[in-house]
Amino acid sequence: MANVVLLSTGGSNYTSLQSAFERLGARCQLSTEVDVIAAASHVVLPGVGSASSAMQAIQQQDLAPIIKSLKQPLLGICLGMQVLYTYSEESEQNCLGIFSGSIKRLANAPGIRVPHMGWNSVHSTRVNPLLKGIDGADFYFVHSYAAALDENSIAQSTHGNSFTAAVASGNMYGVQFHPERSGPQGQTLLENFLSISS
Repeated sequence: MANVVLLSTGGSNYTSLQSAFERLGARCQLSTEVDVIAAASHVVLPGVGSASSAMQAIQQQDLAPIIKSLKQPLLGICLGMQVLYTYSEESEQNCLGIFSGSIKRLANAPGIRVPHMGWNSVHSTRVNPLLKGIDGADFYFVHSYAAALDENSIAQSTHGNSFTAAVASGNMYGVQFHPERSGPQGQTLLENFLSISS
């Protein structure tokens, strides 16, 4: 049985994530304890709010060294993905630097509203087990900032311009959308994540 730890950084989507993993037969708990995190088979960094509040919580709980040293699969979700990058324009915030690059505000354009809220299709840019069986599916987004496409992008979506919808390098993964709010395809993505071993 997978043992999933959700890192507690002040987000508000813990209950829905915990329920989603438990429906897949995983044990799932919320923690910031080093020993509990180290014993997990999979770690999730959720995120709702601002980059500055998330990084403040990470720093106050001294989670940055733990996150950077993880050997097991880590999944950053929405803001949790964004803080894996080097820098966010939101609050001019230095982040964890696991992925190089900056998080930038989505551009306003005629017919394009920011924040980007609602369903949008996600298309693979390279093969990755996280996206098995769900290329082209629609996922639920709520965000005003995003990462540009680069060599670590594994999927893209478009809201005015194309942006990174999913990213991966080694055991580190991130998705800009909310799989726990994305129906069967979201469950498939979380199931795919659980199938990845360290």
